[in-house]
Amino acid sequence: MKAVILAGGFGTRLSEYTETIPKPMVPIGGKPIIEHIMEIYSGYGHKEFYIALGYKGEVIKEYFKNFKKNWKINLIETGSNTMTGGRLKRLEKYLSDETFLLTYGDGISDININDKIKFHNDHKKIVTISAVRPPARFGSLSLDGPTVTNFKEKQQLGESWINGGFFVIEPSFFKHIEGDQTVLEKEPLEKVTKLKELNAFRHEGFWQCMDHKLDKDFLDQLIIDKKAPWIK
Repeated sequence: MKAVILAGGFGTRLSEYTETIPKPMVPIGGKPIIEHIMEIYSGYGHKEFYIALGYKGEVIKEYFKNFKKNWKINLIETGSNTMTGGRLKRLEKYLSDETFLLTYGDGISDININDKIKFHNDHKKIVTISAVRPPARFGSLSLDGPTVTNFKEKQQLGESWINGGFFVIEPSFFKHIEGDQTVLEKEPLEKVTKLKELNAFRHEGFWQCMDHKLDKDFLDQLIIDKKAPWIK
């Protein structure tokens, strides 16, 4: 199954690195986070990739020019100012014949890709999204007046679900995307939700996006400690 990675954003919240390289090329444990993402898919047998390029796409092209792994990598220019939905729309001609996979170029997880595909096929909806628990960025306190009654250091928040990427999508989804300025997470996903064609695969395991340097440092440390759940 083809796997699409959205790799064209500006990554402004990680500007310590993204002034010179695109966000998916920011290294985690010595190699770009996009390669970690591709290894997640490859570990489940999905080795054909369509990478939607935008901001500093030439850096990604240069990295994969002499890449040695046994993957089929298609690097597609989708415009520097194109929104997430527009980037996907520009790939329609490559993806119009079968169910495909899609994720963002800045999030990693120990999600079981093939279990998710089976879930998608069993429920027969247009889109299956990964629902994950948001990691807490700060510790939490419970107070009774000035007295701390409960102290919890940084941990996963248990009361809500968020979009964790790692989609499974039917080609019919393309008709819900207008063009370059369409944001995937707005009109297209809102439309399929109203049609009751959006399902959520709940993933209770590890998931982490890399929005800030704090996130990068956390992921680096997991690799240093040999505790990175997404590395098999």
